[in-house]
Amino acid sequence: MRKRINSFEKAITKEEILALPLSSFSGEIIVVEDPKHVPGVAKTLSGYDILGFDTETRPAFRKGVINEVALLQFATEEKAFIFRLNKTGLPPSLVSLMANPGIIKAGAAIRDDIRSLQRLARFNPAGFVELQELVKEHNIRDSGLRKMAGIVMGIQISKAQQVTNWERQVLTEAQLVYAATDAWVCYEIYRRLTATS
Repeated sequence: MRKRINSFEKAITKEEILALPLSSFSGEIIVVEDPKHVPGVAKTLSGYDILGFDTETRPAFRKGVINEVALLQFATEEKAFIFRLNKTGLPPSLVSLMANPGIIKAGAAIRDDIRSLQRLARFNPAGFVELQELVKEHNIRDSGLRKMAGIVMGIQISKAQQVTNWERQVLTEAQLVYAATDAWVCYEIYRRLTATS
């Protein structure tokens, strides 16, 4: 019997996610916190056709308080690049990457991420793909990143570090792996959805 193309489940329960293997990014994590290193890393990233994309912001536990975005993450299958924007700002080399229509930047719930980045520097975003829209084309109803990872990749990802302090002087290994995993999962989900189209 031939395997049906686009044979993803439409939805997944919390219990089904918890039964999946816990997985995280296991490739090389490159942390960029010196502004002098940003252009060179941005040039490396411009050589890729597809990047997973995400950001992290220190949570605000008081109403009306909005913190500036602290991390910008891009990932491929084997490498994750984490820019500590609270130390580097958002220089022109990164702005041009995000305005480049020739590089696909796949992410989940990216509207708020882009808006946060535009508070640091003005740019016209191009090449971004919203995975929450892309999954609809495959009749997948659940569009949270954790649920999409379960449905498309068959893995469980941890959200334990989500509300940690992304502006601390030195990020923990757990924070770096979490940030890299979110961007890598976006890359993999995009790749798998488009491979079956």
